Amino acid sequence: MTDNNPAPIVPNFDDDETDRKLVLICSKGNLDMAYPGLVLANAALGEGIQVDIFFTFWGFDIITKKRMTKLKFSPVGNTAMHLPWGDLRVPQWAAVIPGMQPMATKMMKKSIDDLGIPPVDEFLDQITASGGKLWACKMSADMQGLTEADLRDDVDGIINASDFMDLSEGAQTLFI
Repeated sequence: MTDNNPAPIVPNFDDDETDRKLVLICSKGNLDMAYPGLVLANAALGEGIQVDIFFTFWGFDIITKKRMTKLKFSPVGNTAMHLPWGDLRVPQWAAVIPGMQPMATKMMKKSIDDLGIPPVDEFLDQITASGGKLWACKMSADMQGLTEADLRDDVDGIINASDFMDLSEGAQTLFI
């Protein structure tokens, strides 16, 4: 291969044992931003991959006891939002109509439930029961005035950026 076209990286799936590690950084607390990280974590754990999820900034809502069951989906700024039937897009001017956020949240929750995907809190229960680790960002905790008592009981700890660097060494890292 030339320098302009390097050889492709081809994963080796022959080995049943894996030392693979996945770190997910969840930075947003909207309902539609919680699920990508949870789905990826669950899939990785099913493949025997070690998973650590680091919650920072608004991603804290996903693990905060008072907020984790109240996540919302906001159509504001989401130009890809469409109605569940057909390809009819929701115009941005309609996203600010009173009641649109609760309606959009209800529609999304129904779609998720129809697929048999658990609510966020139950999904996190499954992830931790399968060996996934949940970590909270110290700076975000300090900014929001939160302590470990405010978080899910299965959060492994509140760690700083340096601790996160150690934790994620050698891991595939995804920022969501």
